[in-house]
Amino acid sequence: MSAPDLNTLAPGFEHEAFGSQAVFRAALQALSHPGRPVDMPVGAAVPRSGHLTAAVLLLGLLDADTRLWLSPSLAASDAAAWLRFHTGCPLVTDLSQAQFCWFGQGEDWPDLADLNPGTDTWPDQSATCVVEVESLRGDTPGWTLQGPGIAGERHLQVRGLPASFESQWQDNHARFPRGVDVFLASPTQIVGLPRTTRLQHAAEV
Repeated sequence: MSAPDLNTLAPGFEHEAFGSQAVFRAALQALSHPGRPVDMPVGAAVPRSGHLTAAVLLLGLLDADTRLWLSPSLAASDAAAWLRFHTGCPLVTDLSQAQFCWFGQGEDWPDLADLNPGTDTWPDQSATCVVEVESLRGDTPGWTLQGPGIAGERHLQVRGLPASFESQWQDNHARFPRGVDVFLASPTQIVGLPRTTRLQHAAEV
């Protein structure tokens, strides 16, 4: 990738320390309460491409030791240079080497099984995937979620995912303790899906 024109890059967090802390708290809340939509604090000037929630989430979580894979439209956009400049993260083209992935809305994206699942000994070395979606609606029939962090069950409606996502997630969940964790990112909110979460299509009502 050629050197970016610094004059065209959005400046990132308004206050780097406070912004990073706010994003980390939102991400932790999302993973601690799977399936519950969490508002993403923005506090940043973001690239023109991609959902601002996904961009801000990655801005707060990436660093120079974190390898990032971007889906094709994002890799060819200002989002790639923006994250590379502000976080120092290396961009990789080999999906299996990525520690974080960002999938743009509406793109053909790889199967979750193609991402690094970690190992039985080191499951924390698996990839985390940020997936853009059209919308997230909590407590709405669509999916029924169960597992750690959920009292009984939780309902979530998601628009903008490929039809194969549910079966991919079933396979991902079955690989525990290996597997990947996912953040779903609408234009305004995020939802955490740790690999421990069981997901099934809710019964019609």
